[in-house]
Amino acid sequence: MESSVDAVENIIGYTFKNKKLLEQALTHSSYPESVSYERLEFLGDAVLGLAISNHLFLAYTSVHPGKLSLLRAANVSTEKLARAAVRHGLHRYFRHNTISLVDKVTEFVDAVAREKNHRALVVYGGLVKAPKILADIVESIAAAVYVDVDFDLQRLWVIIRGLLEPIVTLDDLEQQPQPVTMLFEICQKNGKKVDIKHGRSATKSTASVYVDGQLFASASSDQKDIARLDAAKVALHKLEHMLPATASTVMFDCCAGGIDDTFEIEAAKQKLYAICGTKKWPKPVYSIEKDEGTPQEKKFVTSVQIATPGGILQMSGDERSRVKDADNSAASFMIRALQECKYV
Repeated sequence: MESSVDAVENIIGYTFKNKKLLEQALTHSSYPESVSYERLEFLGDAVLGLAISNHLFLAYTSVHPGKLSLLRAANVSTEKLARAAVRHGLHRYFRHNTISLVDKVTEFVDAVAREKNHRALVVYGGLVKAPKILADIVESIAAAVYVDVDFDLQRLWVIIRGLLEPIVTLDDLEQQPQPVTMLFEICQKNGKKVDIKHGRSATKSTASVYVDGQLFASASSDQKDIARLDAAKVALHKLEHMLPATASTVMFDCCAGGIDDTFEIEAAKQKLYAICGTKKWPKPVYSIEKDEGTPQEKKFVTSVQIATPGGILQMSGDERSRVKDADNSAASFMIRALQECKYV
């Protein structure tokens, strides 16, 4: 255990006065004859929420509290914290005695590694559900630090912020569609009525999604905002299998068959941004698909994604010598495809 404690101290850049706290933070309840992280996780959930709230309050001095709540929820969600654990390799150091945990964690770690850009910020969830134990580890480590620095919240934030980077920003939220918003928009488009109701037990907040008056999905969490997000994600996943294909994620190259290889629109990237603004869609998201060649003869291909109420549309551009030009090519094809498919 000593080597695990040393490794985690190196990861977070902090040396504990009481190393037993970190040992406890890395110990699952299934591990025999040891104190588990459950009490620390309880504290860490609250203290991380407060630390993030303080940061957002100071960083966004004129933003509405509703948006601040969304930002806080995105920054302390199970998905966000689990990815932080994987990014820093914390999953390698926790003690447990449950084989099923290994399978779930391995599946998630492998799924993250297979993503096209596994270091990109994913706000609301990838292909595999994030195991809660990974988020618990981050919360427990944060609580262990908090106790070790004599409950000094400012010192905790200085130490733990690097573990949480990148912090989700307002721009990130705009670029990745919010599950609750998408749920309401998709249901409205398909003539369905949706309602989300909240309840609370002694320790958990529960969100229940009702579609056309019938219970459709539910989720629970320590925080109301996260329960609401998780319930919306479950509902969206179910809707993908029930509604027409236009309501799910699609590769948007089926409408562009008639576009020749030399097609280009001047200032297409700016024009596509304007289209999304007019439609009240999130900002386009560009990704480098190909980066080859010598420094003197570089070749880039980029793709662009747009999140609409009907799904995520994707289009790749032609090969160009500069990323800026590759982005413009992808935007040009996207605009033409939007026109041919009657989106604009």
